[in-house]
Amino acid sequence: MRLDIIAGFKWSLMTLGAALLLVLLFFVGSNLWILARTYPVIESSMAQCGPKQVGIVFGTSHWTRGGSQNPHFYSRMSTAAGLVHTGRVEHLLISGDNRTQSYNEPRAMWQVLTRFGVSPAQLTLDYAGFSTFDTLVRAKQVFELDKAVLVTQQWHLPRALYIGQALGMQVTGCVASNHAVDGEWRLRIREWVARVATLGDLYIWKRQAYFLGPAEPIEFPVNVDDATSTGDNAGIGSDNTP
Repeated sequence: MRLDIIAGFKWSLMTLGAALLLVLLFFVGSNLWILARTYPVIESSMAQCGPKQVGIVFGTSHWTRGGSQNPHFYSRMSTAAGLVHTGRVEHLLISGDNRTQSYNEPRAMWQVLTRFGVSPAQLTLDYAGFSTFDTLVRAKQVFELDKAVLVTQQWHLPRALYIGQALGMQVTGCVASNHAVDGEWRLRIREWVARVATLGDLYIWKRQAYFLGPAEPIEFPVNVDDATSTGDNAGIGSDNTP
């Protein structure tokens, strides 16, 4: 009896070990697959980014949990503004979370970008970019974009680019000028997990965007002297004024 228990225990350990090994291999393999697919279209120099008509800028809080300014937010805004000023992109789709009245990423992005000298007519606000996935699905289906430059941190770009590619978009990545941030290793680890989850979103449970709404294509050429509003309900749709 004791030998049977020991044998059963050993078999359970071997089975558990094999399962954990398979999970680890899938986790690492998924990340390497996404990195390999997107690495060729990531540019770390602003001068090499684009040219494309539209740059998509991903939202994040402009404050850290400690109450200081978020350098990731400002590096995305400064890089996006630089792309406009150097003619690498003509227009920016700024997409972020506006789930509550007190938290409005697109409005904060608009305020900083206009302060950096970007014309309001060159900005379209997407208030329903609740996640990287939602931002790109809406860019494709609501704003009818087939080509774009994606602007965010280097560790975030592979997942964003892979989603865009899977949606049939021609996307390239422009690395936002980065600064060392305390605790950034947590973001990088979370990103490795998020890449694996993205494969499930795309190919297993067929995730849908939280909110789509009617099509609102960005029209070209943009007349910077005549900014017009194209949004639907405040807090959900899009606009080029906050």
